[in-house]
Amino acid sequence: MARPAAPRPSAAAVLDDAVRALAPDPDANRLVRRIATGEAPRSVFTTFALEQHQIIDADRISFQHLARRADGDPPMADFFDLLAHGEALALEQLAALADACGLTGRDLAAYQPRPGCQAYPSYAARLALSAEPADAAIAITANFSAWSGYCATVHTAMREHYDFPEAARGFFALFARPSPELASRARAAVQHGIDTGQARPAAAHRYGRLLQAYEVMFWNSVDE
Repeated sequence: MARPAAPRPSAAAVLDDAVRALAPDPDANRLVRRIATGEAPRSVFTTFALEQHQIIDADRISFQHLARRADGDPPMADFFDLLAHGEALALEQLAALADACGLTGRDLAAYQPRPGCQAYPSYAARLALSAEPADAAIAITANFSAWSGYCATVHTAMREHYDFPEAARGFFALFARPSPELASRARAAVQHGIDTGQARPAAAHRYGRLLQAYEVMFWNSVDE
């Protein structure tokens, strides 16, 4: 008698496992640790704004491409469409930080980005081109968990140690609290991937480990 097939894991279980397994070393992000104590110079926020100005647009395009690739799988397309929309909101919030740092449009246009900061969006673009969208969704969700924690720490420190106005902290406030809608769409996307056999958690973890490493590289490169 054939053995019954093992039950498929739920999307919630797959995502929880990825967040837990791919969580970065707490000591790896040197810059956020220094910002939390007020030890980092205020100039790191200027560099952050300059780098993010380029990263946001690149990530938006990557998410839009993933949405198009998942056009036949609406739950996955919806997830990436929401991510792309979030990047547009992030760019609006970043403008206030750039203003608080005294940056002009000319400064943003003339800036030469740092390779270590731009490795993350470059890898995200690679995933947009070649990864299964379901696997990319798992990896990105795990990374966003770490990103959200970093943003929450920075948001608090900007008020306590750097005296930034509320508007300038808006970019970090946007990401500091996990979005219930994004979490719901992530679960729907991954569940669809599981149900259709498109999700491969082992591959997703491989992508996620690199995303987390490039995330940490971004922050530490801002402080070089």
